[in-house]
Amino acid sequence: MFTSQDVMELRRKTGAGVADCKKALTETDGDMEKAVDFLREKGIATAAKKASRIAAEGIVAAKIEGKTGALVEVNCETDFVANGDQYKAFVAEVADYVVANDVKTNEELIEAKKDATIAATAKIGEKIAIRRFAKFVASENGLVESYIHMGGKVGVLVEIEGCTCEKAKELAHDVALQVAAGKPLYLCAEEVPAEVIDKEKEILLAQIENDEKLASKPEMVKVKMVEGKINKYYDENCLLKQAFVKDPSLTIEKVVAAAGKEMGKELTVKRFVRFEMGEGLEKRADNFAEEVAAQMKK
Repeated sequence: MFTSQDVMELRRKTGAGVADCKKALTETDGDMEKAVDFLREKGIATAAKKASRIAAEGIVAAKIEGKTGALVEVNCETDFVANGDQYKAFVAEVADYVVANDVKTNEELIEAKKDATIAATAKIGEKIAIRRFAKFVASENGLVESYIHMGGKVGVLVEIEGCTCEKAKELAHDVALQVAAGKPLYLCAEEVPAEVIDKEKEILLAQIENDEKLASKPEMVKVKMVEGKINKYYDENCLLKQAFVKDPSLTIEKVVAAAGKEMGKELTVKRFVRFEMGEGLEKRADNFAEEVAAQMKK
């Protein structure tokens, strides 16, 4: 047999409803551990039913612990759930796990948090899916900084090398703000793949040839025009060449150099990552009439 206190204890452990907890304890003759397993198995069945649903909402969250930083995106089905405390607690749990463990691939993370994800899906009532993560570990002379924009719609992780003082942290924060706003694809021009530039040149040359006025210009002029456009591509897509959002008269490269000079240090932006929640995911198309009909059938 079991008591009402046992039911409450099982509910606290699993987050399941009172009726489900009573059933679990009844089915397991009051054995608490077996009851937990029973509910987990029930959660697995519940989560499986939700597996085919579209989870394109959610949040991006960051965790910084010492010199280690993590950025994670976890998806759910609705914005309402994404704003809930239970969901946010689960996302924070995932970020904590990434920081504390040697996780190399997304598959490893999903497997490691499989049971927790199943439990969260059963508890919250929507499909929950860990989508991606990034993890930076700074050197002894570096630091990692994060920035979360619009309550988790955009997240950024930045690593700075050369100093760990408060001024360097302020610089890293400004760089993170820049990444969030400027959406750079690369750190510097040298990182842009040759095939990307070749494709850009091909498109630009085609645009010139399709313009009657430009097509008649000398080849040298056309080459100069393409070079100018490519330089503009670098300015727009490479972090260090972007105009600083707080002072467009400066590039990020100059901002970093000025900060280093002020501190008497050689500062370097080593890397960055930017997650925009839901980018590239299929969005759920709600059909109100079908939803009402489904509720009426119930």
